[in-house]
Amino acid sequence: MSPVRRCSRTACGRPAVATLTYVYADSTAVLGPLATYAEPHCYDLCAEHSERLTAPRGWEVVRLADSAGPARPRGDDLEALADAVREAARPQDRPAAPGHRTPDPAPRPAPDPQLPATRRAHLRVLRSPDS
Repeated sequence: MSPVRRCSRTACGRPAVATLTYVYADSTAVLGPLATYAEPHCYDLCAEHSERLTAPRGWEVVRLADSAGPARPRGDDLEALADAVREAARPQDRPAAPGHRTPDPAPRPAPDPQLPATRRAHLRVLRSPDS
């Protein structure tokens, strides 16, 4: 059994129920259900701190609805996520033409297991309990 994650607020030891992420480019604070994994740039909050959350002046708070359980991603959800990642990785000096689909990048060589990992990926693949 995994340990209970605690609220990130100083001197608060209550169990976390929500995860806060800041999107600096959009001046937005996103508060949603507790993330599957603790991430270094996200903040876990207890029920009290998540209810009282306010954002700096000029920022928007987006509160994502908590569903009864984790939703299973559909094919079109995963495709939309992949498209968003490709769009974010595209160089900003040459925007793509409307309706143009970005081709998949060339495959990268496998990393050398002898070299230490210098960066941790932000996306994870979660396996279904059924598989």
